[in-house]
Amino acid sequence: MSVPAAAATSVPTLFDLPYTPLRKKPLPAGRPREWYITHNRRLKAMRLAIALLDSGVHVPGQAHNTRIRTIAARIGVHPPSDTTCHMVRALMRYSR
Repeated sequence: MSVPAAAATSVPTLFDLPYTPLRKKPLPAGRPREWYITHNRRLKAMRLAIALLDSGVHVPGQAHNTRIRTIAARIGVHPPSDTTCHMVRALMRYSR
């Protein structure tokens, strides 16, 4: 049974629903400390890259350390290190 095109457009999409964060799970135990540091740094870089893209910064050359740190303050994240800022630009570069 197929749905008419007019009926399919009236169904709300996922983008119309309010955002609810996923439930956090504890990280696996027994890994070296450096793994946890890198893991959290990658998550932070990903959040910052998404926020930059949402704010209109689409080119890694426009994402200077000061701009990344300004976005971090705006979204409520601790100021990132130079290494994290470099990782944000790398994520923006390789996402194309």
